[in-house]
Amino acid sequence: MSTSIPSQSTGAAASPVAYSTESISTPPSSSTTSTSSLSSSNGRLQKFLENDPSRTGFDPATSWWMNYFRILSGQVTPEGIHHYREWRYRENEARDCKRCEDARDYMLKYSPIVRFMAEKTEQLGGHKLDGSNIVCARCPARVTETPDGEMRIVRQGGGFHPGFGILLCANEMRDKKHLEDNLAHEMVHAYDHLRWKVDWDDLKHAACSEIRASMLSGECRWTRESLTRGNWTLTQQFQRCVRMRAIQSLTARPKCKDDVHATKVVNEVWDSCFSDTRPFDDIYK
Repeated sequence: MSTSIPSQSTGAAASPVAYSTESISTPPSSSTTSTSSLSSSNGRLQKFLENDPSRTGFDPATSWWMNYFRILSGQVTPEGIHHYREWRYRENEARDCKRCEDARDYMLKYSPIVRFMAEKTEQLGGHKLDGSNIVCARCPARVTETPDGEMRIVRQGGGFHPGFGILLCANEMRDKKHLEDNLAHEMVHAYDHLRWKVDWDDLKHAACSEIRASMLSGECRWTRESLTRGNWTLTQQFQRCVRMRAIQSLTARPKCKDDVHATKVVNEVWDSCFSDTRPFDDIYK
């Protein structure tokens, strides 16, 4: 089994309508897969999910700074780093949720894009967006296994559900600006659902909303792409960011086979959806 464990951090779609912050889908199962193969696969996954300090180098019985030093000095495996990160998130859950809720309330009062989207959503007959339907919570990472035996870590930044509202993953929010981008992204999904009665099981519908959410939320602005993510291109940087994030989000959906399938669907709806900036007159940057 490969020891390379790429960690993804754009939010994975846990439901048909959740937002994926850079997500990877669970590989589709095959009807011809043997019982022994499934048992072997489940065994590898179970082994990964159960931390063994002697194998990973991470020991929760040791102080966090000692574990962090071991990570910096290369004494912890990628698997151990994953377990360390989840351990720290559990330890700091109350702090992270309080910080997230304070930033959420601030954005609902003072953020131009959040206030604008809240107003437009309410005008369409939606509930007033506030602390009762914009919830901060800790979102554990999901671990999936690719057909070649490589473990993939899928992290969720937030989500939208028509029946419950918006989820903000408190443990994944770097700062207020990051939360603002995530909240605006989910608000675009809420607006689209009310405005066009989106069928979230239809990949074309979902792809269109993902394109619009990445385009209109501000998460693909030049400073975010270049300074935070380190993506520098001379031309079409904004378009590439929107396309990439839409593909990543779509890939995490159960009905999407893989990234090739997601790319095909995004390309099919790209022209019409990328040109639609409603409810804005122009792209918010």
